[in-house]
Amino acid sequence: MRSVIIGTGSYIPSIVKTNKDFATHNFYAEDNTRIETNPHEVVEKFRLITGIEERRYASANIQTSDMAAMAAKDALADAQSDGEDIDQIILAHNFGNVLKHTIQTDAMPALASRVKNKLGIKNPDCICYDILFGCPGWIQGMIQADAYFKAGLAKKCLVIGTEALSRVIDVYDRDSMIFSDGAGATVIAAQQDSDTQSGILATVAQSHSGEELDYLYMGKSYFPESDARIRYIKMKGRKVYEYAMKYVPQAMKTCLDKAGVEISQLKKVFLHQANEKMDEGIIKAMYKLYGATSVPENIMPMSIHTLGNSSVATVPTLYDMVKHHKMAGHEIHPGDVVLFASVGAGMNINAIAYRV
Repeated sequence: MRSVIIGTGSYIPSIVKTNKDFATHNFYAEDNTRIETNPHEVVEKFRLITGIEERRYASANIQTSDMAAMAAKDALADAQSDGEDIDQIILAHNFGNVLKHTIQTDAMPALASRVKNKLGIKNPDCICYDILFGCPGWIQGMIQADAYFKAGLAKKCLVIGTEALSRVIDVYDRDSMIFSDGAGATVIAAQQDSDTQSGILATVAQSHSGEELDYLYMGKSYFPESDARIRYIKMKGRKVYEYAMKYVPQAMKTCLDKAGVEISQLKKVFLHQANEKMDEGIIKAMYKLYGATSVPENIMPMSIHTLGNSSVATVPTLYDMVKHHKMAGHEIHPGDVVLFASVGAGMNINAIAYRV
């Protein structure tokens, strides 16, 4: 049995937020003191480190579950499915629906259930549930679908990653410039080995929840006069970077080794779009583990420059863009071996080796 991606879709919000939009902000440090550096300099330094020049925000009338439903609709169409043959809808997010200008998240009923409703799926045997696994949530959903297939408990799943981070950012925090909104979805199905050579070859997942637990967390605004009851996404950037560089390359290598794939056979790496320099460092470190002194050109597509970091949505959106020829210089072909990998709050890491 092989777990095969038979459809992909994504939703990229229409509102473009450029770096220039942040150049008039007053930024504050963790100790609530104002950062005296000119905001233009702050923004330019941010661009040089992260590679982000613009990001996408959802319009006020669109919720996290709405973006998920739109991405899912495209994925189902790509899979030539009306949705009634889906056994499970697995939806990864971290904050539920966050209504603009409110201070509470809305995660009941599950966002997956809301997507089923929006898609008009009537089949009661199609079960819906959400998973919270930080930025690696979509990949973890794929790993769970693969496990259910192998256990004989499902044959076809809709796996979605969706997030509206623009509604949980502290605008006084420089890190707020990293985050964005979006959704990506895949339809994955169990197929017999005799029918296909495609599918998941191996998976890896790890959680480090000791001192790493609060590298990404919810905290109050850095603005000294803010309402202390309201929490925003916060990040210990240096700690996250060091953690990722220490553990992610090895996890990616372990996944390829489990799959029995030589590094020379790897055609693409779909890595969570967190930070350009960090992603480049991770890919170089992985190849170094194989004794390689250089990284093949165009091995790693990047969307972070224009889409920012949309958490669980980055990897499925990136794969959908390449699959449907929406990213210049990148394409995939039947038989290609690719690697999905991510890192995020928890701290969690995962990877999937996959043959197209």
